[in-house]
Amino acid sequence: RCQRWVENCRRADLEDKTPDQLNKHYRLCAKHFETSMICRSSPYRTVLRDNAVPTIFDLTSHLNNPRSRHKKKIKELSEDEIRTLKQQKIEGAFQQQQPTQELNQSNEQNTVSEEGGEQQEEEAVPLTLEERENKDYLKSLFEILILMGKQNIPLDGHNVVELPKGIFTSDNFQALLEYRINAGDEVLRKRFEMTAVNLEYCSKTQQKQMLDICESCIREETLREVRDSHFFSIITDEVVDIAGEEHLPVLVRFVDDSHNLREEFIGFLPYEADPEILAVKFHTTITEKWGLNMEYCRGQAYIVSSGFASKMKVVATRLLEKYPQAVYTLCSSCALNAWLAKSVPVTGVSIALGTIEEVCCLFNQSPQLLGALDNTISGLFQNNEQKGKQLKEICRSQWTGRHDTFEVLVDLVQALVLCLDAVSSNSSKRWNNSIVGRAFVLSSALTDFDFIVTIVILKNVLSFTRAFGKNLQGQISDMFFATSSLTAVLHSLNEVMENIEVYHEFWFEEATNLATKLDVQIKLPGKFRRAHQGNFDFDITSENYYKDILSVPTVEHIIQELKDIFSEQHLKALKCLSLVPSVMGQLKFNTSEEHHADVYKNDLPNPDTLSAELHCWRIKWKHRGKDIELPTTIYEALHLPDIKFFPNVYALLKVLCILPMMKVENEKYEVGRKRLKAYLKNTLTQQRSSNLALLNINFDIKHDLDLMVDTYIKLYP
Repeated sequence: RCQRWVENCRRADLEDKTPDQLNKHYRLCAKHFETSMICRSSPYRTVLRDNAVPTIFDLTSHLNNPRSRHKKKIKELSEDEIRTLKQQKIEGAFQQQQPTQELNQSNEQNTVSEEGGEQQEEEAVPLTLEERENKDYLKSLFEILILMGKQNIPLDGHNVVELPKGIFTSDNFQALLEYRINAGDEVLRKRFEMTAVNLEYCSKTQQKQMLDICESCIREETLREVRDSHFFSIITDEVVDIAGEEHLPVLVRFVDDSHNLREEFIGFLPYEADPEILAVKFHTTITEKWGLNMEYCRGQAYIVSSGFASKMKVVATRLLEKYPQAVYTLCSSCALNAWLAKSVPVTGVSIALGTIEEVCCLFNQSPQLLGALDNTISGLFQNNEQKGKQLKEICRSQWTGRHDTFEVLVDLVQALVLCLDAVSSNSSKRWNNSIVGRAFVLSSALTDFDFIVTIVILKNVLSFTRAFGKNLQGQISDMFFATSSLTAVLHSLNEVMENIEVYHEFWFEEATNLATKLDVQIKLPGKFRRAHQGNFDFDITSENYYKDILSVPTVEHIIQELKDIFSEQHLKALKCLSLVPSVMGQLKFNTSEEHHADVYKNDLPNPDTLSAELHCWRIKWKHRGKDIELPTTIYEALHLPDIKFFPNVYALLKVLCILPMMKVENEKYEVGRKRLKAYLKNTLTQQRSSNLALLNINFDIKHDLDLMVDTYIKLYP
């Protein structure tokens, strides 16, 4: 393609350049392409079609200009200049007459030098007074919307749909607009001084249009860094309610120019009940709307609420079919056992997990309730004060996401039931009706035999994966050595499956003992008994019922899920963690990363020299000075001053650290998820907005008001 472009441009001086040099140092202006060759799928990006060829050239104009008869070679750009150009705003797509001196600002990623002749600067067409005033007016509106987003101020000041006149004040946007006019904004004052007092200054439709542009421009800042980094991973968080509609929060992981691993929130995706439709829309949004190339995606992880796991598994499978390098993994922010429990496709498990979350939420909302629970624990564990103290500390944390959640719950369930019973009786008149009602409902849920047998079976099944999962979230060396223990974990679970009759008998006995302690009747679920009422031929014991409906499917699912999440490709990637010097040291520098690195062979700058480079890397650390400590994390290795002398090692470490399973070492680069949680916690469901949420969560990202205004004028002339 480069050769064809050079020939069309009649640039003999570029014929000896390699495609790499042409791509890196030269640009071809968009005006040399037919409009049919340019694809504008988004107002923020201009992309050439794959078969685009430059055909529009004026090869005679220089004959009339004696000064330009000698062709002038365009300056080759330095690395710093290229980086600066990449960060500039892409304004060329919105200007009807693009100046030729801005030919590097087009976002076409196909490159060659422009046809010879001096570049003559074209003067921009001056704006009329009316156009300038309109741009200033729009800029004021955008400033207000951005302020509202950053400060998490909802557009509407109230949630009532139909309001009698005079009952409420105007909405927040109009109130801020009026305040700005009163504060001396002459542009706004001039615009509205002749407007009727009760007229809306900016309609809901216009607000939505402007917010869409704000969201896209802010997101584009992050996505530009992702594209420059090339490789990235996609992570979704739990489904959330945005103004009555379910959405998936989407985050992206990448390594920035400063070698820092970052995890940034890039937007919400409307959730679809049909997993196949969801998979298509998920892929379309990421590739077409957000402009990311999934060929560079190296990992995908989905943190989902119980009940949504099977649908997101379909999304992961469809993406893997198209992009085998996008490895399906666990996410570092979620414990393996908690993730496995949420993915079990058994209704009873989903109900139990929901109950546990509600109990945790109730006690965390009130220090008085936690105090009452502390007193109950002290009374129950008088003979084991150490155990009681440990449980009290656990209750003050987010214990539902621990590796040993179900062990803790089995120890704690009696104290929880006694405390909730005391609250629901409210003999001291201490609690309000809302808390009393919730305590009564939750106490009834905890003393249901179906709940008790579910948590006991989950406790026992997940005990086989607890240590393995804990190591996966430990140090890099723990993670590396944990991969070797996966075979043993699967062997143990397969043995359980082969002898499920015996194992289930012990589990069920433990559940009946706990039920007896709580004075709970051992019986089949009411729904099951009602469905078979009057069927005298139907005879099944509670033990056999729970074996078939709970134990067998749970063990089978966890075995299969472990195989899926730790695929051969994923395990090979984790074996490459021996590149981290501290792991090398533990292995006595007798490592063989080249056998596992073939999974990323196409991502390396010089794959032919990998073996020699790895040998040098091992020698460097094996014969280091006595006062030099071995780096213990990928983060430390990426920031070594001489890492640039090991380009293949750097590329491997960079790809490894974006895998969702890897911990973000520097907390300040993991704020996207924390801000997302804070936004959801602090904003009422009906006042949430996907546009304003992105502005609030990414409040520190730079934004260009002029670009927003120009985009708005272009889209809505």
